[in-house]
Amino acid sequence: MDYVIRTAKEQDMVDVLGLIRELAIFEKEPDAVEITVEELVNEGFRDNPLFHCFIAEVADEIVGIALVYYRFSTWKGRSIHLEDLIVKESMRGTGLGSALYAEVLKYAQSKGVRRVEWVVLDWNTHAIDFYEKTGAKLLKNWHLVQMDKEGVNKFVSKL
Repeated sequence: MDYVIRTAKEQDMVDVLGLIRELAIFEKEPDAVEITVEELVNEGFRDNPLFHCFIAEVADEIVGIALVYYRFSTWKGRSIHLEDLIVKESMRGTGLGSALYAEVLKYAQSKGVRRVEWVVLDWNTHAIDFYEKTGAKLLKNWHLVQMDKEGVNKFVSKL
């Protein structure tokens, strides 16, 4: 299969959002996506972009993405967080996910970061197996902690 992995452009964000929504369905959170195309464009392609996105194309169709951004670790310094690696359901198992993953790691190496990190759902055993086979370590003693906008507002209102 012929494919191209490239850096995303502004005009790709419509398709990127479509893949983000497909991932939300896969992760059993179909109504969780709040971001818009306009926000993706503004946050990724204006002054001081907040993310970098790789695109996988087959026959000029966007069929996968990997979206990353910088984080800072007090132990390691600059690191890269892989927010999402998404391949269209019809294209899974073709090697596109591996190609996007490799592109992220090459990008991380070129930026000189000391760590790449991401989150994977505990029931996504296919992804977990893949990551472990590549040498990634699953940190089993850590918990992901989040507070949504409503929680933040509620907390701050009590201060």
